[in-house]
Amino acid sequence: MKYYSTNKQENNVSLEDAVVKGLATDKGLYMPDVIKALPQEFYDRIDTLSFQEIAYRVADAFFGEDVPADTLKQIVYDTLSFDVPLVKVTDNIFSLELFHGPTLAFKDVGGRFMARLLGYFIRKEGKRQVNVLVATSGDTGSAVANGFLGVEGIHVYVLYPKGKVSEIQEKQFTTLGQNITALEVDGTFDDCQALVKSAFMDRELNEHLQLTSANSINVARFLPQAFYYFYAYAQWVKQMKARFGEGEQLAAVLSRGPVVCVPSGNFGNITAGLFGKRMGLPVSRFIAANNRNDIFYQYLRTGIYTPRPSIATIANAMDVGDPSNFARVLDLYGHSHAAIAAEISGATYTDEQIADTMRCVWKEHQYLLDPHGACGYRALSEGLQPGETGIFLETAHPAKFKDTVEGILGESISIPEKLQAFMRGEKQSIPMSKEFAAFKQYLMTV
Repeated sequence: MKYYSTNKQENNVSLEDAVVKGLATDKGLYMPDVIKALPQEFYDRIDTLSFQEIAYRVADAFFGEDVPADTLKQIVYDTLSFDVPLVKVTDNIFSLELFHGPTLAFKDVGGRFMARLLGYFIRKEGKRQVNVLVATSGDTGSAVANGFLGVEGIHVYVLYPKGKVSEIQEKQFTTLGQNITALEVDGTFDDCQALVKSAFMDRELNEHLQLTSANSINVARFLPQAFYYFYAYAQWVKQMKARFGEGEQLAAVLSRGPVVCVPSGNFGNITAGLFGKRMGLPVSRFIAANNRNDIFYQYLRTGIYTPRPSIATIANAMDVGDPSNFARVLDLYGHSHAAIAAEISGATYTDEQIADTMRCVWKEHQYLLDPHGACGYRALSEGLQPGETGIFLETAHPAKFKDTVEGILGESISIPEKLQAFMRGEKQSIPMSKEFAAFKQYLMTV
């Protein structure tokens, strides 16, 4: 499979080069030349397959031409060593719980897959050390750092905005040591992301270090996120069959497919879902749920994309003012606003609305939402049409936002042992200016 840049000045790039480089030399994002549709027989029996079996079929469509089958299968099965259950919240709204991995966040899937794929390429080519730069607004840093921890030949630098991630999130990537270095940037997530992008564009720096990215700008990070959309659909089919049995009602529900709502920040997650739909996944439509950083919502309304500085909210992982993967969404739909708006709708919520949703769902359904999942749930509760069912992505365990969640609910929540173990570690981070000159000087001396 060959890859091209969304800026169209680079094409015919191999998977290995796209993964190792991360960002195209023309500053665009890599896209596969072809998005292969999966056969109908796969969808007809998808509810009989395991998560790993489903994911391998999807992975083969993306990576099978470039990675030996046994190696790819091992990467997929090693990555998905945990479940992603679809949990009923109301009669017509289901939560896809993406927080059962090692760092209790959805990014464990992409982070673990990329670490294994990049490790394979390094061993195959006998490369010298590869340095991974990753900007995080919370969960990406922990998922990538833990995915790459101890991987030979790779050093990870995690850039995060000082004072703008929760203590638990921070501890998950600042306490690891070994081949993980945390850089505490005096700025916003957008500043961290700008530093990473500037580093890739700096010729002198790239001659000094082999750099790549583990943000969702990297195809090996965002494409594997398609796996759990297919698995969500498989579980949804199983639950619909259990509810309706065989007959016309079931057929009507299945023919419609679920509405999928994605809490959206940098837009890698929903882009992976859109790729799934291009592969034939029977999703009715998508909803992108935003917090006050509603750049995409405004684009849907006006057709004009106007990035702006991010605003701090209680759903901090979505605090992105210039979503990188918007370039991929545009490319996927031929830069047609009408085509994008036909398949994706938007919603935007204030901190007060998010908090109110968390309280109501806990009180009425005894389901504990994190602030990001609350945006997804609320968008479905307000946006579903009669007869529709919806799936929202619960992207991180609520305990990762313990102080926020407890303050909203007025009661304590339990912290899983996985998180408690991180909290016992000692924070190690290096202060960093948001100015690129300081960041470059640091990297040139490591």
